[in-house]
Amino acid sequence: MNSTNRTVVVTGIGATTPLGGDSASTWEGLLAGRSGVKPLENERFADLPVRIAAPVAVDPADVLPRPMLRKLDRSAQFALIAAREAWADAGFTDKAGDDAGVTPERLGAVVASGIGGVTTLLDQYDVLREKGARRVSPHTVPMLMPNSPSANVGLEVNARAGVHTPVSACASGAEAIGYAFEMIRSGRADVVVAGGTEAAIHPLPVAAFASMMAMSKNNDEPGKASRPYDKARDGFVLGEGAGIVVLESAEHAAKRGARVYCEVLGQGLSADSHHIAQPEPTGRGIAAALQNLLDSSDLKPAEVVHLNAHATSTPQGDAAEIKALRKVLGDDLDHVAVSATKSMTGHLLGGAGGIETVATVLALYHRTAPPTINIDELDEDIDADIVRGEPRPLPQGTIAAINNSFGFGGHNVVLALRTV
Repeated sequence: MNSTNRTVVVTGIGATTPLGGDSASTWEGLLAGRSGVKPLENERFADLPVRIAAPVAVDPADVLPRPMLRKLDRSAQFALIAAREAWADAGFTDKAGDDAGVTPERLGAVVASGIGGVTTLLDQYDVLREKGARRVSPHTVPMLMPNSPSANVGLEVNARAGVHTPVSACASGAEAIGYAFEMIRSGRADVVVAGGTEAAIHPLPVAAFASMMAMSKNNDEPGKASRPYDKARDGFVLGEGAGIVVLESAEHAAKRGARVYCEVLGQGLSADSHHIAQPEPTGRGIAAALQNLLDSSDLKPAEVVHLNAHATSTPQGDAAEIKALRKVLGDDLDHVAVSATKSMTGHLLGGAGGIETVATVLALYHRTAPPTINIDELDEDIDADIVRGEPRPLPQGTIAAINNSFGFGGHNVVLALRTV
């Protein structure tokens, strides 16, 4: 198929997050303003400056069979759980084949992780030191590969059009969805399973982020630690989980009578070229990504009524994002309901773009913006309409939403969705 610029829609969603083991319970938790942040009670974290995180609400051991657990890193486990939900939600009852509604050669998978199988790597190194080489798992390399989640999802659904793993730190999940969008728009695939996953709640990553002064040290009040836009915010809280969407050409979805959540309008990409870890303070790169999105799609600023912001709860990053939005959208930003869902889920790093895209899809589908919690005193530099306290209804008619994701290294990804 050589057609290009095809319309791309979302036909399935799946998630496993700190708020719930699927997309429905996660959405319920977001609307309720519930925090998934908890104390890290394992003794391995006892001497660390940060002893809080947002683990998944439903452990994979409660969902997947034991033999599979032994062969998959936790990041791949999350991805597979979310992908299975999304695949079924899209109306597919079996892997790609003659009777599944999509052929393998027209099906792709793009699942990203910012860190990959870091827990497998670290745990198996401990095994090597303490028990010797013979006790190292033969599954170690396939488990720790950054492409392991994508590869296992591809095997699950029988994807042959391409299985990919973009890695761009905390922008990875969003970049994966943008890559999937391009696969369909360009004619490479009819259906793509896409999103992000992360499983990095381990003493070394926690200690490393803490040494960078990037994480909140509010150990005494875990539920209040992740507080985007609050004047006293002091860093992000590490979360884990996965968010997956099924993207499909509108023509293919119509032929099989699929339910459509929304349209994917496009993506905007840029790089800060500023610092390996610090955001560019004026928001220059973020603004460039947003402008790139507007220039490469038919999205009009006046259509945008909702934003799921990157908003990790760092002093510099939260403010730079709003400055960039104001620079590009101008007065149109005044009618955008801004939600910072990391206030509840924590920051899932490479998985953030996945679960936040799922949240954005549901916000449009249900015409409801989830709240941002833990804002006791709004920072005066935050010149935007932040949804606080209660969920907010979104307007009727044709509306659009944006999902922002930014990563260490200066990676900027902006995704746009619109009601159908």
